[in-house]
Amino acid sequence: MTSSRSSTVHALSFDIEDWFHLVEVEGLDDESTWLSRPSIVEPRTLEILDLLDVHATSATFFVLGWIAERYPALVREISDRGHELASHSFWHRPVYTQSREAFREDTIRSLDAIERACGVRPRGYRAPSFSIVKGTEWAFDVLHDCGVTWDASLFPGRRGHGGYPCGDSPFMVRGESSLVKIPELPLRLMRICGRGICVTGGGYARLLPQQILAAAFKRFDRRGESAVTYFHPRDFDPNCPVVPMPFPRRFKSYVGLTSTRGKLEWLLTNFRFAPCSEVLALAGLLDAKGMSG
Repeated sequence: MTSSRSSTVHALSFDIEDWFHLVEVEGLDDESTWLSRPSIVEPRTLEILDLLDVHATSATFFVLGWIAERYPALVREISDRGHELASHSFWHRPVYTQSREAFREDTIRSLDAIERACGVRPRGYRAPSFSIVKGTEWAFDVLHDCGVTWDASLFPGRRGHGGYPCGDSPFMVRGESSLVKIPELPLRLMRICGRGICVTGGGYARLLPQQILAAAFKRFDRRGESAVTYFHPRDFDPNCPVVPMPFPRRFKSYVGLTSTRGKLEWLLTNFRFAPCSEVLALAGLLDAKGMSG
């Protein structure tokens, strides 16, 4: 790390899924077709790993159990290179579309698949599309019961597939049961035209000019606020396969694919990053073993 960097540590994360795991896209919601589709997850994840090696930076990789079952060597590679592994569910289905029992089965299957692949049982979780919403707080009870000790599923604003009314600083989130609380690392928002926007990941980071990213991170640094980044392997693939979808969704899914690598390289050069659990530990919510502080 260079001396010009701020002392603020931001959370760096990647959701390891394939391009066809986009939620609620007609034609992609049939899991039986996935194996017949071209895959980009291995080469693009390896590209991400090589870039992180160059910058000597560790991150959290939220891995789909479906990916872990089919690409166990990739999961081992992530672990062997010193990164944190966490669950991103098994099937990548929004939480609000599932029953409590279906969510439990999905979560356990994902944790088991990742552990089989690399020998490490994940302690962290991120819901597909940040889809824990008001009324699905039972998901935190299930995560707690499954041995998950921290979560990064909440988007503290309005969005297409999620959104939860909460602040954007790390906090202890309460489950449906008043007895369950676990550390939560929500996305950090930047106010633009009076609206809270997450500029630090996914389609937002691809769409917005680097100057906006710079202004956001500099503001977060001045305030000592840790931001949460999130990217996907498909964000780094200018030739990502395309399927028919409504124009707004297609624009959000494919805009700026040629810019992602350069933006991430710039961020890694100018700001400090660490895995999600380390940022929660710095906030006093986790101990060194990843348990609630």
